[in-house]
Parts: sequence; C-alpha cells; structure tokens
Amino acid sequence: MRINEQKLSKYISFILRHKPQAAGIVLDEHGWANVDELIAGVSRTHPLDMPLLEKIVAEDEKQRYSFNEDKTKIRANQGHSVSVDVELEEKRPPAVLWHGTGKKYANSIEKEGLIPKSRLYVHLSSDCNTAYKVGQRHGTPVIYLVDAAKMFEDGFQFFLSVNGVWLTKKVPALYLTRSK
Repeated sequence: MRINEQKLSKYISFILRHKPQAAGIVLDEHGWANVDELIAGVSRTHPLDMPLLEKIVAEDEKQRYSFNEDKTKIRANQGHSVSVDVELEEKRPPAVLWHGTGKKYANSIEKEGLIPKSRLYVHLSSDCNTAYKVGQRHGTPVIYLVDAAKMFEDGFQFFLSVNGVWLTKKVPALYLTRSK
C-alpha cells in the first residue's frame, strides 16, 4: 500500500472507529456504515472510489475492516471508541496471551492492570512478536504475558475479532507478568 493509501486507510479507520460524523455518516448498532455514504463523505476531503476502498480493505496488513457479503456495508473489526456491538462471539482463549505497550505506561499498568481507556476492549495478541510490534508504536516496547487461562477460569470473557485480535474488558494486574 502506498503512503497516500496508508494515510487514507488511517482516516477511514478514524471514521469507522471513533468519529463517523467527520464524514457525515452514521454507524448502525453493529458498527456497519453504508459504503456509498462512506465514499461520498470521505471524498469531500480525500479522493476515494469503490476500487480504491476495496484495495485498502484487501491490503490492510492489520485487516482492520470487513465488508458485508454484497459489499454495501463496511465496518472496523475492532478498536472502537464509539459504542457498537461488532457481534463478537465469546471464545476460550489460549493459555497465554500477550500485550505490547510503551515503557512510559509500565508503572501504571503494573498498578492498575490493562484497561481499555477510550476503547471498548483491551487488545491482546496471540504471540509475543505481534505484541512487540504493537509496543514499538508507543516508544521503547514493554511486553506483558497475560495468564488468559486463569482469567477465563475466574470468569473473565474473551472474544476473538475476525482479524485475530483477542479482546477482553480489562486485565487486572495480578494476571500480568512483565516479559524480560
């Protein structure tokens, strides 16, 4: 994906996750937006047509978006700060999950645990390498191992988004181990 397409993808992500009104659109209760309305709204400030939108969705390395079957609707797979139900199915997590963050957040996390802040869920990775890449986006990376098996046993819910990101409402500090 070219630089301009990456910027456009980030803008679309911003609209579908956080501020649909920026493009003059409305998300339904499951986070779906009308594709024609999204294209029209984004096109007011950025050139966008259906072939380019399809390319962005197909080539997004994080698989942030999904179309419905006839491609008349689109939504972000997770990461919303607006209240939507993206119809996640509860799943039993693997025994261990991972969370990557920046060193500047470590003290807070070790006291409070992982909280979603402005998002609806805490995002967890199924492998350490992905968590490390996520952590790098926040400065010097710090990686936490999450005892997901114990959390699940203790009644915490886990969901797996369509792009492979594990989601939960919070991770108390007692379930975290800082990776060395």
